[in-house]
Amino acid sequence: MIKKPVPPLKFFSLLLLIAPLLIASPLVFAHTGDGPHNGWLHGFAHPLSGLDHILAMVAVGLWAAQAHGRIVWLFPLIFVAVMGLGGLFGAIALPLAFAEHGIMLSLVILGALLAWRKHLPLSASVLLIGLFALSHGFAHGSEMPSSAALPSYAAGFMLATMLLHLCGIGLAQLCKKFAGTRWIRFSGIIIAGYGGYLLIQ
Repeated sequence: MIKKPVPPLKFFSLLLLIAPLLIASPLVFAHTGDGPHNGWLHGFAHPLSGLDHILAMVAVGLWAAQAHGRIVWLFPLIFVAVMGLGGLFGAIALPLAFAEHGIMLSLVILGALLAWRKHLPLSASVLLIGLFALSHGFAHGSEMPSSAALPSYAAGFMLATMLLHLCGIGLAQLCKKFAGTRWIRFSGIIIAGYGGYLLIQ
């Protein structure tokens, strides 16, 4: 049986979906935290400077893609909005004791949900997304350079986060079309495993 080649249009769509990750990769390796800071650019680079943040953001997109209708976009939008609030808490040094563990648990729980293809009630899903978003946002805000303005810095990390969510949604759609959902489940195992590794360190 001869496999049909991927149509050029679909291949072009694939390139468009992975382009944000290709653009982001130089920022990941170039981000050192030293030198003069441009608020927007530094905010944009911050979510891309740690593998834990990248995997969690992509996991939110992958998980959202398991839903149907408008809920696919509801989870990323809620995440970004609540993360902005968490960034404010971090910037003003408001205590948020669970932030560090919330980041690691976001990897474990989202990864497990992907691996077992588990669907939660909408209210429980929104609560989880909100808690994880607060944790990640707090981390971004608490590490904001003193020379950066909060509005531009927040706009940067919120935009980068949304792009990572879109990458997750796009990857999920590609897996469903070309590779099967088993790759989504496999990615969940990897994400959960990395989160577990961070928890025991």
